[in-house]
Amino acid sequence: METEKNISRRTFLAASGLGAAVSVMPTLVLAKAADKSFQLRAEPVGRKLVPGVAASSDLWLYNGETPGPEIRVKQGETIRVKFTNNLPEPTSIHWHGIRIDNAMDGVAGLTQDAVPPGGTFNYEFTVPDAGTFWYHAHNKSWEQVARGLYGPLIVEETEPVFDSEHDITLVIDDWQLNKDGSFNVAGLGSFGEWSHGGRFGNWVTVNGLPARQTIPVKAGEAYRIRLVNAANARVFGLDPTALGAKVIAYDGQALPEAVTLPYEPLLLAPAQRVDLLITPKAGDRLKLSAKGDLAMVAASGEQEMYFAEFVAEGEGDVVSVSLPKPNELPEPDLLSAKKVPILMEGGAMGQIGKIIYNGKEIKGQEIYESKQVWTFNSIANLSKKPLFQAKRGETVEISFDNKTGWLHAMHVHGHHFRVLERSGSNIDEGQPWRDTFAIGPDQTTQIAFVADNPGKWLLHCHMLEHAVAGMRTWFEVV
Repeated sequence: METEKNISRRTFLAASGLGAAVSVMPTLVLAKAADKSFQLRAEPVGRKLVPGVAASSDLWLYNGETPGPEIRVKQGETIRVKFTNNLPEPTSIHWHGIRIDNAMDGVAGLTQDAVPPGGTFNYEFTVPDAGTFWYHAHNKSWEQVARGLYGPLIVEETEPVFDSEHDITLVIDDWQLNKDGSFNVAGLGSFGEWSHGGRFGNWVTVNGLPARQTIPVKAGEAYRIRLVNAANARVFGLDPTALGAKVIAYDGQALPEAVTLPYEPLLLAPAQRVDLLITPKAGDRLKLSAKGDLAMVAASGEQEMYFAEFVAEGEGDVVSVSLPKPNELPEPDLLSAKKVPILMEGGAMGQIGKIIYNGKEIKGQEIYESKQVWTFNSIANLSKKPLFQAKRGETVEISFDNKTGWLHAMHVHGHHFRVLERSGSNIDEGQPWRDTFAIGPDQTTQIAFVADNPGKWLLHCHMLEHAVAGMRTWFEVV
């Protein structure tokens, strides 16, 4: 396929500015509103993803920007967003990771009707947790997110820990481009992507700019680097140790203390976030590198792939900094937990039994025509009945058994959970709070959370092609 051919090395160097000594800070457009009222528009935009040397791409963006505007508020504040849909199809906005009022969760078909073309919807919700979150389209997400409908949502601590100069958000994405550098619209929705690993790109951006940007920092001063994986399906392998970095938060939830990882790479699955703490020394050139992903290296056209390089300026002494305090979340009571098993089946090269779709079993040509190739407990996509009901305040323990041939990024709406156990791995030792976790082929994983947020909540794979092709279910807190 034409889209699988790499952008040339010369094109990559020219677009990323590596042919000259330049420093580019990939900045985000800040959504400004004195009363925490914001306006977002979803609209078609012609944009060059490979600056200066490539054809324009037909993208769908919030307020004409990629990523969309960075919304920054403080913990406990109420956000009001007037959303206008200028797309040719319905859409909605999901506020990912926020323990939100159910009516504002933005899941078209479950918590709200999709906003029609030309329509508006007013989102209003309070943000209970400080941390790194994001927002993205949640109707036909496999297409709308791939075309650029996402942006960061940063909830600052009530007492500032890092000022704006030392608090850096980096939104990482991969785009599938044609040979001329334009976005591959025609390839969206292919059966091959839906039944395999999902949609993978051959062009990487950081805050909408080509990867490998140079970011100036001050020697001796501490910085919080907020990383967001906005890709449809790609898991980014990171090497924080190359930065001398410590992890201080996962998925918007601060750790009790900064942690130096005893392993690498750190896998950042679709929709996951991680906050890193770096304190560069004079003369440091610290690269946020991609590790363990040969496909990413090939896509970049280079022998080494990195997202950004932090260049220390000045001769300052190391300045200590206080760390953000963990948010208060209810601890699961495992002795009284409701236990829910989920058998994950389907896809190419995976185990598959029955496929129940829209209440009936489908076979043969029906599977191909519907593209429903993944199941949870033999059910593809949303059923009329929830996977389970839980009483408010009840602990839920879910056991996932992945009998597919692929890795999946499982996301629970409206709640954060502890990863209790993961077969073949102990990397979650200490049980950090997450809202999205990765599970590999033939792996089992147990999670637990307190179902304290009433409403109908989605549970799905955040490889967005897997979700639309069957890996979606829902539960209800009553």
